[in-house]
Amino acid sequence: MGWRTAAVAAVLCTSAVGTSVVGTSAFASGASSASPSSSYGFAPDARPIEGATQPAEARTLQFGGSYRSALPRAATRYYRLGLDADSNAYVSATAVPRTDDKLSLSDGLKVSVRTADGHSCSTQTARFGSSGSPQPITASGARTTSPRTPLCTEGGTYYVVVERVGTATSPAGDWDLELTAVTEPGLRQTGEATAPRSWDSATPTPLTGEARPLPGGAGFARAVFLGQGVWRTELSPGQTLFYRVPVDWGQQLSATAELDPTSGDARGYTADALDLTLYNPVRATVEDADRGYDGTRRAAALAPVPPVDYRNRYTGIPRVKGMRFAGSYFLTVHLSAAVADDFGDGPFGLTLRVRIKGAAQDGPGYAGQSVPGNLFQVGPRERATGGELGTGSGDNAMRALAVSGIGAGTVLLAVLGVWTLTARRRAAVQMRARAQNPTA
Repeated sequence: MGWRTAAVAAVLCTSAVGTSVVGTSAFASGASSASPSSSYGFAPDARPIEGATQPAEARTLQFGGSYRSALPRAATRYYRLGLDADSNAYVSATAVPRTDDKLSLSDGLKVSVRTADGHSCSTQTARFGSSGSPQPITASGARTTSPRTPLCTEGGTYYVVVERVGTATSPAGDWDLELTAVTEPGLRQTGEATAPRSWDSATPTPLTGEARPLPGGAGFARAVFLGQGVWRTELSPGQTLFYRVPVDWGQQLSATAELDPTSGDARGYTADALDLTLYNPVRATVEDADRGYDGTRRAAALAPVPPVDYRNRYTGIPRVKGMRFAGSYFLTVHLSAAVADDFGDGPFGLTLRVRIKGAAQDGPGYAGQSVPGNLFQVGPRERATGGELGTGSGDNAMRALAVSGIGAGTVLLAVLGVWTLTARRRAAVQMRARAQNPTA
């Protein structure tokens, strides 16, 4: 392959695998974009925004973008949304405490979406749990056009209200925030507004087979793609890993996270040591599972969730309702910082077993496009892998570059640099040849 062809191919590859490369290469440099007190990898393009202390002063969140803000102790912050009467809107807030924060069971994050006159469209609270381990936590909100929420169906101004909950002894420092806002279009034709009557709720058998290495990302925007298979990495106490799993309409996801036994003679017990959480494409929590750790092999497995179906939204069961979109679901794995007290700083071996059951089906027939585009679909690249993401040589090569700290942009510049240098040398050789043989 000539250098010109190689350079053009590098440009095309960088464009074609854009989401995956950003997710992995950004992970390698995650510390540079996160707060000095946290290893969370914020979206590289996150725009700074200051939350207002009252609705009238709230700044607008644009759909499809990521924002970075801050939340002081016992504070409430307001952000504005401009909504039409046809689209569903979803917002998420991820709070990142300092790694040295002393957290209690009551510490957490609350997100609400309200109308201009203060009526609540949705509210969700996320807490750190009994382990009190500092980690990113995410709460989400929604404004849907469902007749079940008639006061929230009109277009106009709405407010996202983000609150830090806890007690008077909560940590004093600010928490960093990552905010997102997305829209889902309505349907071309409305169907039956009832949830599916039945689905296979049997606990699936975890996948077996040889595990393949795949390091996790440091945040939602830096999550590493993975598909069906058995995957291996390492996890240190206090660390959270993020993975992105494409799940199409009609497909059913199951996952288990398994922590290796300790290699030493240490003994003890850490409650809620290993936490596995599933988020849907709008970063709303579907469900989570946690297990204590006593130095032996322990596994946290998600409870069965239904196949992805638009009609799952019509149920009141959270883990069923969460499986309402096709697209990239997120798996996060957190190891409690308290594990280090009894078992050392690690890292500890971690095995992820992910199964995607069923053939992809047609979607519900949206009347328009989501913002950002293609949010609720599985793209051609993911579909072409047949559920085996991360196994192709191209993926592994790019992932190896990312983990070693070389971003896609750096790779491209290096290729272009070599191409230019080679072309100059070739031109110099040709000029010398002409000088030695003018009649050639």
